Amino acid sequence: MVAGKTSLRLIFDWAHRALFAGAILMLGYCAFVLADIWIFQHQERQRLERLLNDQRRSAALSLPATGPDGLIGRIEIRRLGVSVVVVEGGEEPTLRRAAGHIPGTALPGERGNVGIAGHRDTFFRPLRNIRHSDVITLTTVRGAFSYRVVSTKVVSPDDVAVLNSDGNEVLTLVTCYPFYFVGAAPGRFIVQAERIR
Repeated sequence: MVAGKTSLRLIFDWAHRALFAGAILMLGYCAFVLADIWIFQHQERQRLERLLNDQRRSAALSLPATGPDGLIGRIEIRRLGVSVVVVEGGEEPTLRRAAGHIPGTALPGERGNVGIAGHRDTFFRPLRNIRHSDVITLTTVRGAFSYRVVSTKVVSPDDVAVLNSDGNEVLTLVTCYPFYFVGAAPGRFIVQAERIR
């Protein structure tokens, strides 16, 4: 009987240690991810500021739409406290560190639909509180472009028609939905905004 209690206590001891070690590893991973995001955003913001300063000094008319390493610019929604660097691409490594310009959509300042994606559990979580008429600003080396929110909706992940262009200057933000869903979300939350002249 005593031997059975001792072995049971030994099993609980090892399980306790294993769970504690697992918790430490998960916390370490989370800390690494958050540090990586902060460093990337900080470096890209500095790079964007340098590009903006260079552009002001040179007053070049023909500027590239994307900067070094696919840097597009910065998206801001002041009322929600959103300020995040936008880079080219919609793949997971890109979206883990920044908002991503969806390839094949227009670039800020061009006619068409500018598509930008972001994760619902990081940069785009505040979108759950976005309202009609909120102003979204995209700052690039080609200038600052402001858009006013005209609609929000939830669509299925395969509904790419929201990225279609009607020839007007439109901005579409895409993130997963519901915002507090655990795992692969079943829907996409769409914010559409029109360019303010």
